[in-house]
Amino acid sequence: MILLRENIYDRLRSDILACRFAPGDEMREQDLAERYEVSRQPVRDALLRLQREHLVTVQPRQGYRVTPISLADARDLLRFRLALEPACVAEAIESAPDSVLKSLDEFRRFAGNHEDFIAYNRAFHSALAHASGNRRMATALCDLIGQADRLVRVSISNLRGHDPAKLVAEHVALIDAMQSRETRTAARIIKAHIGATEKRVLPALKRNAVIVEERSS
Repeated sequence: MILLRENIYDRLRSDILACRFAPGDEMREQDLAERYEVSRQPVRDALLRLQREHLVTVQPRQGYRVTPISLADARDLLRFRLALEPACVAEAIESAPDSVLKSLDEFRRFAGNHEDFIAYNRAFHSALAHASGNRRMATALCDLIGQADRLVRVSISNLRGHDPAKLVAEHVALIDAMQSRETRTAARIIKAHIGATEKRVLPALKRNAVIVEERSS
């Protein structure tokens, strides 16, 4: 039963972050139980966990709703990532074996569409998190990266300045700095990289009708 509950939570969370359930969508336990072919109890448990993560909100006597994206929360998420990801990069440079840093070479190239890029980008930044060797930081950062995917998907139709080739070039520059164990250069690159993401994504979110202006109460 524990495995079943974990599976439903993971699948439901993944569907929310991938915008298969869009921000603002209503959700009912019975519908979700039928969708995932399980009883209502593991669905209810998963929804309660997702509520604690602010991905789902309870609507009394109506069910649940995928939490809309607020500009304030989006900004907070990106700022938290700006604080955490450079720390992971610094830890990796200081402590990771050469073989771990060498494994980042797989991210030097990319080919595909926007959805492929989101997967590639998530895998790259998750690899940076795990390269740190710090499990707590890696877990927190991977969660932020997953939630950032939702921001990009919601904003993608209004996203300006999204050039995969430029972003991959920034990844390559970061990989070079990390493999050379140049801590200051790597810190500068990753901070600029995340800062540029904020400058692209937040204006795009403002142009999207599914976001809300203020934090949910």
